[in-house]
Amino acid sequence: MAGYYKAEYIWIDGSEPTSKLRSKTKIVPEGQEPPIWGFDGSSTNQAPGSNSDCVLKPVFVCPDPIRGGKNKLVLNEVLLTDMTPHPSNTRAACAATAKKYASHDTWFGIEQEYTFFEGSKPLGWPDNGFPAPQGPYYCGVGADEVFGREIVEAHTDACLVAGLQIAGTNGEVMPGQWEFQIGALASPAVADHLWVARWLLYRIAEDFGVNATLDPKPVKGDWNGAGAHTNFSTKEMRSNYQACVAAAEALGKRAKLHIENYGFGIEGRLTGLHETASYKTYTYGVSNRGASVRIPWQVARDKKGYIEDRRPNANMDPYVVTRLIVETVCSAADAKGGSKTGAKASTNGAARGRKIPAKKKAAARR
Repeated sequence: MAGYYKAEYIWIDGSEPTSKLRSKTKIVPEGQEPPIWGFDGSSTNQAPGSNSDCVLKPVFVCPDPIRGGKNKLVLNEVLLTDMTPHPSNTRAACAATAKKYASHDTWFGIEQEYTFFEGSKPLGWPDNGFPAPQGPYYCGVGADEVFGREIVEAHTDACLVAGLQIAGTNGEVMPGQWEFQIGALASPAVADHLWVARWLLYRIAEDFGVNATLDPKPVKGDWNGAGAHTNFSTKEMRSNYQACVAAAEALGKRAKLHIENYGFGIEGRLTGLHETASYKTYTYGVSNRGASVRIPWQVARDKKGYIEDRRPNANMDPYVVTRLIVETVCSAADAKGGSKTGAKASTNGAARGRKIPAKKKAAARR
């Protein structure tokens, strides 16, 4: 009798204002790839009860580090029953934009911040009142400064076993707050990896009785919010500093559109305080973490590299964010005659989601 494996089908639902991850298990015969499947869209804000069927189309498959063995995690796009993208499917547009501008060979590194909660309070916080002011917690060490490290280590190990392009982790400024980095990868692959890494974070935290949240301002007051700083480069930027400056300036010309699509509740995080620029303004500068977009000092020194868009919220949709950045920067470059898009773009390896060679990775860390 043939064997079987468990395939955990993961998808992004239609919750508003911020989508949630959903998953369910399918038993698949060994040797068979995960097939197209379906679900009840009326229970995920993706269909009415009178016409509830939605389609799950596998787009990214990796080993399941939780179940182990031959079991798999399966990330899916959501389709309508006529096999066209569901309105909640943001990956389809992201993939189309990546293909259109593939000749620019775009790379991303995303810094995903998040906060552990135990019940109604951040992990490690006292039952009443507040911990000591922020300062010692960022990249800290010691039981009085670090909360949840065992969960972080388990999550990191799981990402590595799954083959995700995780680049690092660190404790963040607020106690109970952490970050992991995904990249460097092209779009939409970087978003695929990030969504699966998010699912693993939530799932592993379950085993510790802890909730991981992407709330961009989990604690009001004099505490840092949680973002998803997005590092970005094109092949032109990786060889020419002026292209980095041009990219920063292009983002400024569509600043309002980006802010509107960088995650719900962005006004509460981008206040001009706590290492942010106000959502009402757009600025960029070298080594400036109080700017909308930072040009790292190494890039200014080397006269080539990448830029960091510091505006996206922790709860942003990486398909939407990477699509907008590619569209904004690459269309501006094309308008200036920087590069042509066309048939040859479809043969670009990075655009199809290959990993960037380690020796050529764009920085994907703070």
